Amino acid sequence: MPVDRLLPSEDAEELIALTRDVVDKLLDPIVDEHERHETYPDGVFAQLGAAGLLSLPQPEEWGGGGQPYEVYLQVLEEIAARWAAVAVAVSVHSLSSHPLLTFGTEEQKLRWLPEMLSGNTIGAYSLSEPQAGSDAAALRCAAVPSDDGYIINGSKSWITHGGVADFYTLFARTGEGSSGGQERSDRGKGGAISCFLVPSELPGLTFGKPEEKMGLAAIPTTSAFYDNAAIPAARRIGDDGQGLQIAFSALDAGRLGIAAVATGIAQAALDDACRYANERTTFGRKIIDHQGLGFLLADMAAAVGSARATYLDAARRRDLGRPYGSQASVAKMVCTDAAMKVTTDAVQVFGGAGYTRDYRVERYMREAKITQIFEGTNQIQRLVIARGLTTV
Repeated sequence: MPVDRLLPSEDAEELIALTRDVVDKLLDPIVDEHERHETYPDGVFAQLGAAGLLSLPQPEEWGGGGQPYEVYLQVLEEIAARWAAVAVAVSVHSLSSHPLLTFGTEEQKLRWLPEMLSGNTIGAYSLSEPQAGSDAAALRCAAVPSDDGYIINGSKSWITHGGVADFYTLFARTGEGSSGGQERSDRGKGGAISCFLVPSELPGLTFGKPEEKMGLAAIPTTSAFYDNAAIPAARRIGDDGQGLQIAFSALDAGRLGIAAVATGIAQAALDDACRYANERTTFGRKIIDHQGLGFLLADMAAAVGSARATYLDAARRRDLGRPYGSQASVAKMVCTDAAMKVTTDAVQVFGGAGYTRDYRVERYMREAKITQIFEGTNQIQRLVIARGLTTV
């Protein structure tokens, strides 16, 4: 059932209506087949881009939608309610465009932003490494300065859209310790890490086979390997050594994206559970009329509504130009924990049928789990929140 949203303008209401129409026709009919067979949905992102749904929060002057973040996130939630893997990839595309938009030079923006924001190209974010997930300062992938730019060697992991994306926002070590060793005299300060905009066709860049995942199976997640890959200095985004500042500035917004995706998964699970509970009868009554189940559904509805309010609070702070890092962590933690609980309870509502692939709720439950892990685990979010409570 459509969510009764409180939107800031008539234009925003029309955008949500457009989004629902697009995703109901484009995504909902094909999601089950692609997720079950783990096949990539060719053409889907081009159609989302043509509808203007891949660059909603970016400025209109560069080809973006110019929408407030609170509206963009609700669009993302609508996408996620139909297909979580596609919504995650849309969020990652926005995350991957952020460094160029925020830290790039005018020349770099003129050269690459229009294609990014038109939907003609899809981006991926390449920060994590096998030994450096939440500890981003520990990365070892090295970009050694050369006469014409940099020579990159090393590996990256957990890249959403890896091997399929058109560009990769890469973070690599360029200062002390950039030979690929474990020296990190600047650990935690980011003084030796830089950001690069890497084209997919870069010689020396290859990808591993897609991970065999618990969920989000239709969009590949891979490792990337750089073997003496030469990249021009013009593709470095921001100053040399500014990489962690760039990465972390993007991650606050990315966490809100995942919060919205998780809420969309939870909303879909709630909708399916309510529909089933109104159709299924036991002991001569609809199962929703049994108090124990009715209360369970009420708790699920409260969790979804609370999650949405939490991410919207953080988004509105961002739109007002106020600090929102702590609120983004709160939203990411609250929304993803809620999604895990709500999807688990949705399976319970379906009983044994919910444990089969005849219904979508078992997929929602599998998809919800990863939202508690990526863009910073929920344990990391608690650490960020706790640090914000420390008085100086």
